[in-house]
Amino acid sequence: MLEKNQLFTAEIEDITNEGNGVCKIDRFAVFVPDTAIGDVIRVKIVKVLKNYAYGIIDKMIQPSSDRIENDCMYYKKCGGCVFRHISYEAECRIKDNIVKNAFRRIGGLEPEFEDFIAAENIYGYRNKAQYPVAAINGNVICGFYASRSHRIVSLTDCSLQPKIFGCILENILEYIREKKIPAYSEETHTGIIRNIYIRKGTYSGEIMVCIVVRKDISRQLAGLCRKITGKFPDVKSIVMNINSEKTNVILGKKCVLLYGSDRISDIMCGNKINISPLSFYQVNTLQAERLYAKALEYATPEKENVIADLYCGTGTIGLSMADSAGKIIGIEIIPQAIENAWENARINNIHNAEFYCGDAGEVFKDLLEKGYSPDIIVVDPPRKGCSAKTISIITQTAPEKIIMISCNPATAARDAKILSEYGYTTVKVVGCDLFPRTKHVECVVLMSRDNG
Repeated sequence: MLEKNQLFTAEIEDITNEGNGVCKIDRFAVFVPDTAIGDVIRVKIVKVLKNYAYGIIDKMIQPSSDRIENDCMYYKKCGGCVFRHISYEAECRIKDNIVKNAFRRIGGLEPEFEDFIAAENIYGYRNKAQYPVAAINGNVICGFYASRSHRIVSLTDCSLQPKIFGCILENILEYIREKKIPAYSEETHTGIIRNIYIRKGTYSGEIMVCIVVRKDISRQLAGLCRKITGKFPDVKSIVMNINSEKTNVILGKKCVLLYGSDRISDIMCGNKINISPLSFYQVNTLQAERLYAKALEYATPEKENVIADLYCGTGTIGLSMADSAGKIIGIEIIPQAIENAWENARINNIHNAEFYCGDAGEVFKDLLEKGYSPDIIVVDPPRKGCSAKTISIITQTAPEKIIMISCNPATAARDAKILSEYGYTTVKVVGCDLFPRTKHVECVVLMSRDNG
């Protein structure tokens, strides 16, 4: 049995889904952050559990050929990135293996694995960022949470975000400090400013600034609107979101427009898309287009086909397939997203798409009674995967094909395994990197109904 503070020499053999290196000491797995496959290290044991342990690098004996110089001063403090110490090529190999291992080990499946879709740009690719706000020694700061904590690392410049986000943040913080508007405290549920939330259209360049507050402070923010729009003409929308709940959920349900429009627009797969503060929209536009193109390739719909798009958000996936299909039916539980979806269909002159707000099970029940029976179901679930109700809907409607877009290969593999018990074969899987330098990886899955 290993003991805390022991030192061992070991070679890193693998990387976990969380980005930690794995070495074996007397056949005991030890997880070590900030390592690369092939590193030979002296590891210091810092925590021992029943079946595994955690360690840190005490000394680098022989670095892996995958290692590069970290290019971010916040990397060791901020919990956002986990792969800045290795080459992007090595990161893609790791993520490709994460997808493959999930389907093989969790799903017990052996589909055709297509070539991993790497990102062409690993800097400034995010079109959205959410910055928690806090007061440290009386000074209002914002940034990102340190790994596994709610301690904010103070920063305004992140290489994953557009440079203009940092400039806007600096001006907002300056205004908050000048006006002495207090930052929110999670511990005491006091203060006002909770988060600063910024979105940018990748193609349009339009920017939305959303200030998340505990209570309405419209009058106090009037000057901020003048300050921001005077310096940043691309800011087309400034919104105050009110979240008075004692929760770590970022956004509340009520939005108050302070300046401009209550939405911004962008282009996705050739369609103009309107985006509201509460709407889901993929954060890496260019990679999302490649992801959706792969989903369309897997679906290969025909003109008479009905496609049901579950968890449809603002309708981007379904609308990207509308030209190739007979009808698109989108279902989403967030009302504002459905409003955006209808609007997105209208402004793109797409007339074969319908969107319904509500629980997917209840909506589908009504649709089936109206005679709608989907030939293809596209599902883009949250990280926890498809609910039991969603699986039930899919199996009851029995589409010819299921296209799953997932931000969590483990739950995608689990759901594919469940669907295999209902007569669906997992035909193809491909990994796609929407979040370079972080631990996250997406995948697209093609499942086909067995003839039997």
